Amino acid sequence: MRLLLINGPNLNLLGQREPELYGLSTLESIECDLREKAKAQGAQLECFQSNFEGALVDRIHKAIGEVDAILINAGAYTHTSVALRDALLGARIPYVELHLSNTNAREQFRHHSFLADKAIGVVSGFGVMSYQLALQGLLGYLRKGRESL
Repeated sequence: MRLLLINGPNLNLLGQREPELYGLSTLESIECDLREKAKAQGAQLECFQSNFEGALVDRIHKAIGEVDAILINAGAYTHTSVALRDALLGARIPYVELHLSNTNAREQFRHHSFLADKAIGVVSGFGVMSYQLALQGLLGYLRKGRESL
């Protein structure tokens, strides 16, 4: 199985940005750990991060025919980007939305996601473990198929 992890704006600052919300782990360490967990499960994980909406859209387009599914932490674009939603829907690649923090326990503007209603699932609020839980859920979905969920 080929998977793509997409991280959006400001996630490159993990480990230094608001550690009380996001923890002390760097994006690099999260990606390395997740690659190892994917490999142990027989999957290949590619990681991509950008602060630019268009670069994220372009990477989703490039994923067509390359990957079986996407894990996405779109950061603030979760709450603002119709373009990311349209790219994910147009690519027709199953995806899981994930967040380190519980977005529903934060500011009101973070309560709405443009991605969640079409996602296989949403994992949020478990810190770094959100990535691991999202990976496990996505692998289970791909192995068992949609009918088993």
